[in-house]
Amino acid sequence: MVILPVIMSGGSGTRLWPASTDARPKQFHALGSTGTMMQDTAERVVAEGFLAPLIIGNEQHGAEVRAQLAVIGVTPAEVILEPFGRNTASVGVIAAAWAQRHAPEALVLLMPADHVIADASGFREAVAHAAKAAETQIVTFGIEPQGPETGYGYIQSGAALYDGVFLVRRFVEKPHRAVAEAYLVEGGYSWNAGIFLYDPAVFMIEAERLCPAVVAAAMGALSAAKPTTSGVLLDAEVFATCPSEPIDIAVMEKTHKAAVMPVSVGWADIGSWSELWRHGAEHGEANHSRGDTATIETSGSLLWSDGPTISVIGMSDIIVVATADHVLVLPKDRAQDVKKIVEHWKSKS
Repeated sequence: MVILPVIMSGGSGTRLWPASTDARPKQFHALGSTGTMMQDTAERVVAEGFLAPLIIGNEQHGAEVRAQLAVIGVTPAEVILEPFGRNTASVGVIAAAWAQRHAPEALVLLMPADHVIADASGFREAVAHAAKAAETQIVTFGIEPQGPETGYGYIQSGAALYDGVFLVRRFVEKPHRAVAEAYLVEGGYSWNAGIFLYDPAVFMIEAERLCPAVVAAAMGALSAAKPTTSGVLLDAEVFATCPSEPIDIAVMEKTHKAAVMPVSVGWADIGSWSELWRHGAEHGEANHSRGDTATIETSGSLLWSDGPTISVIGMSDIIVVATADHVLVLPKDRAQDVKKIVEHWKSKS
């Protein structure tokens, strides 16, 4: 087994503003541990059988990627820079094309830079177990549900390929709570984490068949890419012609080669401040805090400071985030509305 880890680092993490910004999105912050999410993701695949990681991310973050990986002693195989985002289908194609040229013996492990996986060794074991299926199938790692979560897509397992690995019966968009509860009762469903393992040749055959416009533009932009001081920059003119499609819709929902391996590896997608509170509160704390904070008669709240002191008295279920330039305060159950205030400030600039 030889695995090429490919880390997708193109997200902006708007719902974690004001800490996460376009200039320094959430994957470059320490949210799930003492290391940044980018560092944790890279360290997760530093092991026998795993090659140096390929990073695919935004042009303005190339220097940050290299600097953060240097801190943990990881030298990327390459940093491919996107002049702008075109979603994950193009990333899957670019990863496969790069692997065919530079690591033809390897399977591609495509994973986001901004997920928490507490059980790193368990994750690597799952990848090794799924490698057999990935020789002929495009494997996605489903997360065994911890409850009727409505913020994730679901994958229904079909016929077994072998122990613990199944053909995908169907993908389901984010369901209403009653539907999610029914999935848990029925069984055979897992959360869609957006982590994939595939043979580059198998993926390219399916992508060329199912999303040829994505393949043509992504391959053209890669062929015309130019080296820079922080990475290889895709050709902007060609890449602008690439349809912006997620890999799930462009490939996985249409292919007959989709397989799923449900896993329980302590996974979390910290996509909002309320999710970060929940991740910290798993340790039995009524409040979850970072930085210089103090509370009196306060419960169920997140206090997050990158500098200024935060003090809260007599409140519950709130979020307070303080950075050098902004303070955000909102009820915890309105964490999804952070995007609205980001849009407000962007309209003022």
